[in-house]
Amino acid sequence: MDDFKYLAIVEWTKDYIVKEHLPPGERFFSEKELCEIHNVSRQTVRQALMVLENQNILWRKRGSGTFVKGTGEAEVRNSFNVGVISTYFSDYIFPSIVTGIERVLRANKIGMQLAITHNQVFEESQALKTMLSQNVRGLIVEPSKSALPNPNRRIYEEISRLNLPVVFFNAKYPWSDFPCVAMDDVMAARLVTDHLFSLGHRRISGLFALDDVQGHKRYQGFLESCEKHRVLMAEQNVLWYSTSEKQNLFTLSRDRILAQLKNNTGVVCYNDSLAVSLLDFCRKEKIRVPEELSIVGIDDSKLSTVCKVPLTTVRHPHQLLGERAAEKLLETIENPERATPGDVLFSPELVVRSSAIRIK
Repeated sequence: MDDFKYLAIVEWTKDYIVKEHLPPGERFFSEKELCEIHNVSRQTVRQALMVLENQNILWRKRGSGTFVKGTGEAEVRNSFNVGVISTYFSDYIFPSIVTGIERVLRANKIGMQLAITHNQVFEESQALKTMLSQNVRGLIVEPSKSALPNPNRRIYEEISRLNLPVVFFNAKYPWSDFPCVAMDDVMAARLVTDHLFSLGHRRISGLFALDDVQGHKRYQGFLESCEKHRVLMAEQNVLWYSTSEKQNLFTLSRDRILAQLKNNTGVVCYNDSLAVSLLDFCRKEKIRVPEELSIVGIDDSKLSTVCKVPLTTVRHPHQLLGERAAEKLLETIENPERATPGDVLFSPELVVRSSAIRIK
């Protein structure tokens, strides 16, 4: 994705200066040359050069060009880098979160190394090992399949022994003592479920991801709301799915989903992405939303407003969450004794749109 190609140019520039032993004052490649070398737009190159200037690696003089700054090789090698590991970043809410992280790091003249795991524990292990070998000063991580047993626990135990600061975002492994910055997922699901009850719904289904902690917490909030409204057998109306099967869920599990929806008037979805897929499924099956079925999501992603029936959902803090994760990591790096312990939870906010209506 073009938005993040500039990070690769930043790392390439540092490696090039070291490898070529470029001294301070040496002229560096022009914007045009960098565009040709990396096959990117001039805007992407300018983003990279801005980061490199903030880190005192390069400096630019209008009309003259770009030059190596500082003490050359030592300056580059001592530059401060933080590793960021995300499950995804090219869609949904992930670009906003990563942008928030990068904004805080850039403001503090700190470099960022980004790795994507595609929610695979093996790719997470590779990313962790690579970043440890490159001597990052801290890690900001979204865990992969956070609700399942994870062989990477040994790596995190080694990271803890090295006293390398780690901040998780969105979720964390149940066995981990590292802090986490997240939305209050229990409250989020409770809010949207309460909203359906306030509209007169009593027969409400839930669709939740079984392999991540967020899915479990959102299920918990769903149950808490059902219990509060004296719907005591709510777990019988829950359909679980793994994140890896989400893409084909409504094709492979068509009959199961239709049976699940048959006697219900409302559905709480694990997130907006799933809710939009359910909207499309209902259209194909000639189930009218919201007239016959009210649907609510969670996260207030861009998807929630561009779909045919705008989604009632819960607002995720998006960029603000990324900023707070970066700030918490920097607090720990700069003064571990005074860093605020514990997790940071953002309170969600209900966003009412037209996908859920009062039952007749």
